[in-house]
Amino acid sequence: MLNYKQRFIKFMVENEVLLFGDFTLKSGRKAPYFINAGKYRTGTQIAQLGEYYAECFLEHGVSVKTLVGPAYKGIPLAVATAIALAKNHGVDVGFCFDRKEVKDHGEGGLFVGQKLEDGDKVCIIEDVMTSGKALREILPKIEAEAKVDVEAMIISVDRQEKGTGEKSAAREAFDEYGIKVYSIVTMEDIIAAIEEGVIEGKEYLAAMKAYRAQYGA
Repeated sequence: MLNYKQRFIKFMVENEVLLFGDFTLKSGRKAPYFINAGKYRTGTQIAQLGEYYAECFLEHGVSVKTLVGPAYKGIPLAVATAIALAKNHGVDVGFCFDRKEVKDHGEGGLFVGQKLEDGDKVCIIEDVMTSGKALREILPKIEAEAKVDVEAMIISVDRQEKGTGEKSAAREAFDEYGIKVYSIVTMEDIIAAIEEGVIEGKEYLAAMKAYRAQYGA
């Protein structure tokens, strides 16, 4: 019986989110795999995705008042995770997300959803972490809103690549901000899934391991 990490890897492949081949990443690196979260487009897909995030949330014992979904990709992820936690696990948490600009009428403010207050514990929900840019962009916005405690950040895939230096982006997040980054799966999990026959792709293993040797952290 497959564990939730293996099921998630199969889910990504089946929905053409995880692709193998020859890709040029935004960073300029040539990679033998690509993760395209933009392929999640249906209600069924986002509902399943929220459940995987919820399982990761529970596996690591995260306990917070609010999930923060950075605009734009983090918005549906935070909402779907909150729904999965409430509906399937009896854990009711709030959610909020930032606007791209401060609203100066109506309720005003930069965030929509659960109001952030001093002392709140929050968890950031994002898709994939490569350089840690999304975290660095959302933190000042959160800190300007309230003095909260960012307990964790949950992402779908940790590419386990070097961030701005020799450390991984996830390690940099902890060293710089004290934020623990948890991923549903890592690049090592994906390689293991191929080796164990959970998904196809053994012809890409050599290239993936070479890429890990060059850029991995």
